[in-house]
Amino acid sequence: MKLEGCHALITGASAGIGREFARQLAGRASSLVLVARREERLRELRDELTRGCPNLRIHIRKTDLSNPKEIEELIAWLEREKVEIDFLINNAGIGDLGHFSTIDPARLDQILSVNIVALATLTRKLLPGLIARKRGAILNVSSTASFLPIAGFAVYAASKAFVTNFSEAIRAEVNGKGVSVCALCPGPVHTEFMEVAKRPGRRPYMTGPELIHISAAHVARVGLTAIERNQPLAIPGFLMKLSMLIVRLTPMSILRLASRVTAKRDR
Repeated sequence: MKLEGCHALITGASAGIGREFARQLAGRASSLVLVARREERLRELRDELTRGCPNLRIHIRKTDLSNPKEIEELIAWLEREKVEIDFLINNAGIGDLGHFSTIDPARLDQILSVNIVALATLTRKLLPGLIARKRGAILNVSSTASFLPIAGFAVYAASKAFVTNFSEAIRAEVNGKGVSVCALCPGPVHTEFMEVAKRPGRRPYMTGPELIHISAAHVARVGLTAIERNQPLAIPGFLMKLSMLIVRLTPMSILRLASRVTAKRDR
């Protein structure tokens, strides 16, 4: 899909990778719908982008994607205002660091609602229009965690496994219909994500050496390039590509052992 002149909707647009998607699309898109919970940050981003691209139409929508009613309101607004989206970026995602047996039930519901239900709901709403117009793209931000069972990060990793496999399946269903679907699977990224995922009073979680960390701007750039090239899967960074290749070739028995070691370390 060519991104010039596109009409994009970006969830989780107020910070991190979502904000970078908006910045990198600003000079190419015709319009952007920026969705997040923090309205003030959305306003700041809108003002920033408008200064650089005064002709860009930008809508901001304060939406808590863990709340089904607010998702319904977002969808109703798109219909009421006749906002046609041809590029959906399902970027919003949250995590929780700690053993599953002690997770706050409200947090569990929030993760599943945002990472899985909201993503699938928005895709279901917008996909028929893309198919009808025979043009469009869906970029689902997953994670390299989707390839692994990760003790201490169980719900997030499992939810991203859904995102990766869901993306592959939907891509197969729309094959030949003019719609591109891609799962973007970054490893550790310099954002506020891990700090938000950390439980109060817990020690900082080690996300690996600095060598494998990449910037949110780089992740967004890789994701947009993947859509332009109609790639099914994109893993930013050479070291993470190599690491995930090894992981995907590793027998599950060894992955289980590694997961048990991780679980013991976090007790």
